[in-house]
Formats: sequence, C-alpha cells, structure tokens
Amino acid sequence: MKHKNHKVDLCVVGGGLAGMLAAISCARRGAKVLLMQDRPVLGGNASSEIRMWVGGAHGKNNHETGILEEVMLENLYRNPDRIYSLWDSVLYEKAKFEDNITLLLNCSCNSAEIDGNTIRKIKGWSLTTETWHTVEATLFADCSGDSILAPLSGAEFRMGRESSHEFNEDIEPEESDKKTMGMSCLIQGRETDSPKQFIPPSWAYKYTAEEDLPYRGHDVGGSNFWWIELGGEQDSIHDTEDIRDELLKVAFGVWDHIKNGDHGADNWVLDWVGFLPGKRESRRYVGDHILTQNDVRAEGRFDDIVAYGGWSMDDHHPGGMHWKGQPTIFHPAPSPYGIPYRCLYSKNISNLLFAGRNISATHASMSSTRVMATCAVIGQAIGTASAVAIKYGISPREVYQEKLNELQQTLMDDDCYLPWKVREVSALSKSAQLSASEGDPEPLRNGVDRSIGDADNGWIGKVGSWIEYSFASAQEINEFRFIFDSDLNRKPLNMPCNYPLKPQTAGIPETMVKSFRIDFLDDNNSWQTLCEEDNNYQRLVCIKKSVKTSAVRFIPLMTWGSEIVHLFAWDIK
Repeated sequence: MKHKNHKVDLCVVGGGLAGMLAAISCARRGAKVLLMQDRPVLGGNASSEIRMWVGGAHGKNNHETGILEEVMLENLYRNPDRIYSLWDSVLYEKAKFEDNITLLLNCSCNSAEIDGNTIRKIKGWSLTTETWHTVEATLFADCSGDSILAPLSGAEFRMGRESSHEFNEDIEPEESDKKTMGMSCLIQGRETDSPKQFIPPSWAYKYTAEEDLPYRGHDVGGSNFWWIELGGEQDSIHDTEDIRDELLKVAFGVWDHIKNGDHGADNWVLDWVGFLPGKRESRRYVGDHILTQNDVRAEGRFDDIVAYGGWSMDDHHPGGMHWKGQPTIFHPAPSPYGIPYRCLYSKNISNLLFAGRNISATHASMSSTRVMATCAVIGQAIGTASAVAIKYGISPREVYQEKLNELQQTLMDDDCYLPWKVREVSALSKSAQLSASEGDPEPLRNGVDRSIGDADNGWIGKVGSWIEYSFASAQEINEFRFIFDSDLNRKPLNMPCNYPLKPQTAGIPETMVKSFRIDFLDDNNSWQTLCEEDNNYQRLVCIKKSVKTSAVRFIPLMTWGSEIVHLFAWDIK
C-alpha cells in the first residue's frame, strides 16, 4: 500500500454541490484546499449516479446565484441537450482545474486525529489506487451528508426528529424518535419510436393495481419518481445497503407497473436505474445556533445571515413506500428566509465547519434547508468563511465575532444574494459621475444585484447605447465588475428526469449580454477601446484591466436574443 501526506489550509470532506462550492470559494480567495470525495464523480445527489434535480428557493427572482449560477450557466452553454456525462464533466472541471485545489476522487474518509477540541489530521482510503491519504489542515469542512467527521471527532450531532415541545415546533411529533426521511433510487425512461417490451426481474415487487401506489403520481413523461423512498424507519447510515436492495425491488416493480399496465408507455424503455441511493437525512451537527421551524417561519432575519432558503418544509413520511398515505407534507415556508452563520460551524470542535443537509438545524427546518441549491449557497458561505479565518489566523467562531461584515460583503461581492443586506459599492464607483445615453443608470450602484418585488434594481437600454463613469480628474482603475441578467426565472433550470422523443433543449438565457466593449477617455480626450468581450455567458464578470483615465464607458454590443439590454451592476475599483 502507498501512503501520501498532504498539508493544506482547508480540507473539505464530501464533493456534493455544497462541498464543491466550499472548496472552490475558499481556493479562489488564495487558500490551499484539498477536496476528498468518496465517489468517482462530483455533485452528490445531482450527479449522474443519483440524478436528482437541483431544487432551491421558490418565488420570483429568488434563484440562487454565486458559484452555483456560474456552474449552471456553464452547463447551459456546454450542454444544451442536458446529457448527464457532460454535466459530470462540468462539475469535475470546476474543481479539478481550479488553482489551489487538490482533488481526491474515490477516496473515503475513515479516521481522524484529534487534539483536545481540534481536528489535526484525517485519513482517507483510495480504493482505485490502494493509497492512504493523510491530510493535515488548519480547518476542516464536513460536506459529506452523513457527517462522517462527527463520530470521528466527537463533534456534537443530532439524528432523528425532535419532540414538538423541545423547540415548540408543531411539525414535529409529540415524542422524539430516531426516524428520518428516507432515501431514493430514481429511475428514468426514454421514449422510442416503436413499442418495446419490458421483462421485469423475478425479484421485483409487483404493483398490480393503481391502489398499490396511492398518492404517487407515475406519469412516465413527467415524474422524477422521488417517492420511490425507503429507510426512514431504519438506520439511514448503517442500513443503507439493505435499504438499497429493497429500493431496487421497488424501482423495477414500479416500472413494470407503468410499462405493462395502462399508462401509455408502450414506446418507452427503462433507460436508467440509480444503484446509489440519494439520501435526504442522517446526522445533523450542532452549532452555536440550531435553526428551527419557527426561525424559518419568521423569515430568518438574523444579523449573521450568510445564505438563504426558500423551499417548503418538505417533510417526507419516514415510512416511505410502506406508508400508504401522502408521502410528504409541504409545510409552508417563506421565500426567502435567512440562514445564519452560527448554524455552520461546530459548537464543540474549534476548527470544524459544515454545509449541506447536515447543518445545525432541527428535523423540521432541515426539511427545507436540505435541497441542493440551498446546500450549495451554504457551501459557498463556509468556504468564504474559511478563507476569512485563514487570512486572519482565527477560528470559525471568531469570524462571527470579529469579521462578520467582511464575510457578508465578500459573499455579496461574489454575487451571493443575502436578503435584506446591501453590498458595499466601491468608493470609486460612488464618487464618480454616472450617466447613460438612455435610461437611469443609478440603480447600478445601489448595492442590490437583482430585482426584488417591484424594484428592478437595474439599467435597461438598447444594444449600442452606453453607460459612463466620469471624474473631475484622471483616476486609476484596475477592475471592472458586472452583474448581467441571466433570467433568474428561466425554464428549464435543471437536468432532465426523462427523455421524450422531442426533448426540451436549454441554452444561455436571451437576456444575457453576449458581447460588450469597455472604452476609456485618453489624454487627448478621445475614446479608446480598453477591452472587448465577444462570447460572454456568465452573470458575474470581473475584468482586471488597469487604466488611468477621467472617464470609462460600458457599451453592450449583442445579447443572446433579447431586444433590450438589462444590467444589474457595474462597479469600478
């Protein structure tokens, strides 16, 4: 066996969307990061191995941005047919080719070295290379879903449902228990141009009547079969293999019912079955604050908000397929609601953060925060917090105590939406005179980078029009930051759950600015071109170009289809 040693600033365990964004956001701030993932692909429940679509906050203009939006737009650009292998490659390259990240795939964490209340090292086993990897780090982030570092480090955690009286939550049962939401093995169908036969395996369950699948819609063209669910009444970690075996019996039985029953599926084939269950719930860490149902319903207006949710409190019955009633109850939740930083670091392990479905939350509130877009923005929050902690040589808790505003402002500067918070606009932008050939450009420096309610918070103009920052005397400008309109209400947002003969393709939103130019005023009072972009497809664009000038102009040259140009922010630094 081989042994390799690594020494980094941050070690992230778990390569789902939360772990990916934690690693990327920290690495982009200059820290050395190692990302350890026990699967061959990244993305967790969103990957080709599980294929759950990425859900997040409900409501108009509430779509999550930041690095998640960057990844989603990259996929729309590269993968308009929404093929899962290409999606895997988009996720892979974001981590693999990011400076400052060491990526270990097929490597499972299985031991930790603890010194008092601090994790010093962890060890992972790489099955494919027969290699032990020992990772020494200043900080550790557990984004593994099952919270593997909790039993290894002694970090406080919870598992199961709280009693309704512990936090005064009416969603919870009267008595606490160890039951959780279950896990699912999804299936996907593909439509062909002629009838096809399906012979089920002999071990598949039989569902001969519609009454065998009550409240479980199984339209072959529309369902993603999330309700093929079991395990909530068992141990959702240690019984996973047994639960998977049962889920496969259910999955093939459900397809047998659809295909060989009266469901209009003659031309459909079973294209894919997930053999890796997608989990909803297991261990949840305990932080300095435990997010509750009441916090969610009160909109989570915390001073230390660093992320947000907006999915319903979607509480699946622990019985899953064994329960013949409604498989889930969608308890109302406001959208958006804030998630505080104090829920994202350990109460008793000094250098441990976490993101994903394992944050410090009750079962009730976690039934909302567990969806992947919410997990992803939480991941970016802890990655950024880790970078701040490393920068100043302080602990995650001290970031809350001493550097909270810097954390929040850094997140917003990276296009993370923090409801009720306003981004600090650069002094150079605020001091300049701002004008435009048409429309009102003033919202571009109001510190709010999306439409909220009736407030557009942007500038609208035509291709070829211009916006200008000017000064009484020449100023040194080194960076240009833009937030373009990526249509936060676009459809489709996600990867497919089935494959009809005429699939819906995707692409870059028509509202996006594709090409633009930045001009500056030279010493002879003539306009010169500083730079030009001819194939932009990202919402957040930062251009580092240095120029000393008394005026600069942004000139949009083309969109991806829209007749108007819509811009939410333009900052100069």
